[in-house]
Amino acid sequence: MPKLRSTAAVCTTLSALAATSILGGPAAAEPFSTTPCALHRTDAHHSEGADTWNADYTRPTGVLDAVMVFLSFPDAAPRTTPAELAADHFPATSRYYEQASYGRFTLRPHPLRHWLRMPHPSTAYAIKRDWDVDDRAAYLRDAFAVADKEVDFSRYRVVYFVADPDAPGVDSDATKVVNLDTPVHVDGVDIRRVVTVFEKHPPDRLVLAHETGHVFDLPDLYHRPVDGKGDWDTYVGDWDLMGSQFGLSPDVFAWHKWKLGWLDPRQVVCVHGARPTRLTLEPLEAGPGVPVQGTAGAPAFGLGHGVKLAIVRTGPDSALAFEARGAAGNDRATCRQGVLVYRVSSGAESGGGPVEVVDAHPHTEACWENSVYPPLADAPVALGESFTVPGEGVHVEVEGRTASGAWTVRITPGGRG
Repeated sequence: MPKLRSTAAVCTTLSALAATSILGGPAAAEPFSTTPCALHRTDAHHSEGADTWNADYTRPTGVLDAVMVFLSFPDAAPRTTPAELAADHFPATSRYYEQASYGRFTLRPHPLRHWLRMPHPSTAYAIKRDWDVDDRAAYLRDAFAVADKEVDFSRYRVVYFVADPDAPGVDSDATKVVNLDTPVHVDGVDIRRVVTVFEKHPPDRLVLAHETGHVFDLPDLYHRPVDGKGDWDTYVGDWDLMGSQFGLSPDVFAWHKWKLGWLDPRQVVCVHGARPTRLTLEPLEAGPGVPVQGTAGAPAFGLGHGVKLAIVRTGPDSALAFEARGAAGNDRATCRQGVLVYRVSSGAESGGGPVEVVDAHPHTEACWENSVYPPLADAPVALGESFTVPGEGVHVEVEGRTASGAWTVRITPGGRG
């Protein structure tokens, strides 16, 4: 049955594109958490607030279908096949999210099997990282027009436009999610964001998982130097895919897993008052069937349903988060194990430091040969250590490990220092 929509309507909608970081704010909301430690969602782009879910974004639970459209250009003959490019990203991306979500989310790809030819040469779109809005609009307008004949967009919650990596005008640094100020209405659905992929073959590690995280309202956690020079990883180092897809410990922060709906309410503990609170933190990576290192050094199973996140509220839009990180699952290459402490700010913009890892060993670094930022590679509080968070007066002691590999921790909120 032919699709009853007009390509011209798609082109008209795409003439009004917003900058990649601009959204309409948190107007649409769905109640989520009532715990007093759930920071309120603000109008900051990709706000870390966890009290409501922004309904403008797709919730990554259950099974979501994603379409991959492969775009070639008149000025280049592709040297790869769509199947090869699809294999660059899947099943690795699906596997990452399957592990990160403890099996609560499955990203199911549907790649086209052939190239679709764009009407203009690749150089005509002036593709680059800081893409001109009009050039980007022209690219998406043409991409939707050529895909319109073959793709029923109503079947998919995630859209990937994958460009021929060998075309002369394709810049691999330009891969990103484009947020649409005015959604594209096709096949009876509104498409609010598109992942534009310009990666070389083979691509950067886990790059598609990072970009897909933005589709689920996760912020950039890296620090972008104003002049483009300097270190990008000073905020979180290796600790979270949204900081660096090259990190040794790229699993999603427990705060993000909570925000995305992958943690049950009982797996989040709000610590308050002046008295110490003793609790057992399961390794973040531990889930059903995922082995973690037990106290005897051998793999241990049976974890996955205990506490993953402890929170101390430090202000109206700020909190300290505590989670145990180990060498398992997505973090199997981690540099140091222990209890990771980080600051969360729901009022900070994506790329503006919404999460900052607190370094429990500020005078040392580790894994300099592999870490994206060695000063934070040894940030966790290790077994037998204690640490007071600078400026907050919050004290944490890592007292021991259980036979199953969980960490026993004592947290004292104290007073602001």
